[in-house]
Amino acid sequence: MYLCKMKINPDIVSYIESEIIPRYDNFDAAHQRDHVTMVIKQSLEIAEHLDVDADMVYVIASYHDTGLCEGRERHHEVSARIIKSDENLRKWFDEEQIQTMADAAEDHRASAKHEPRTIYGRIVAEADRFIDPETIVRRTIQYGLDHYPELSKEQQYDRMMQHLHEKYGRNGYMKLWFPESHNASRLEKLRQMIDNEEEIKKIFLQNFCKF
Repeated sequence: MYLCKMKINPDIVSYIESEIIPRYDNFDAAHQRDHVTMVIKQSLEIAEHLDVDADMVYVIASYHDTGLCEGRERHHEVSARIIKSDENLRKWFDEEQIQTMADAAEDHRASAKHEPRTIYGRIVAEADRFIDPETIVRRTIQYGLDHYPELSKEQQYDRMMQHLHEKYGRNGYMKLWFPESHNASRLEKLRQMIDNEEEIKKIFLQNFCKF
């Protein structure tokens, strides 16, 4: 599933793919299997250039949003708790590694008030930020429709724009940890699009009619 130069323990992959990845089927449309697969892929791509444990990178990416089972607001903390409470992980990792993975999952959230505590947290935080303008617009629309179905089309557009400015705008809280990653240039492209109201409204309307 994941084309990567780093070797991952096949027993861990088997467990994750059978027991953890399916949990994403129960989350909102913006956090389904395609999202976790993307975060895993990007985490491993970043990790290829770093001195890190591939198995840990893979597990962190796989579990990073599992806490959505208890809602979005504190999902990062719940994801950390899920990692620490999963006894199966103790077949492959010691307690220090498990704590490091839990910390990384807790630190991945873009709106976190503090910098990720470890390189593992920075990897998953960066990988979770796939900055493709149309994908971001589509996911934001999906989230709005899932959680605020009572809003009109105009209100959904306003909500989307508020979110984009708060997170991705030039004064937004989005932070990138690896300047050499593709995300830096993508973020600038997205910001230019946000500044172009005619362009972004066109993309919104093209995607909104699909749902």
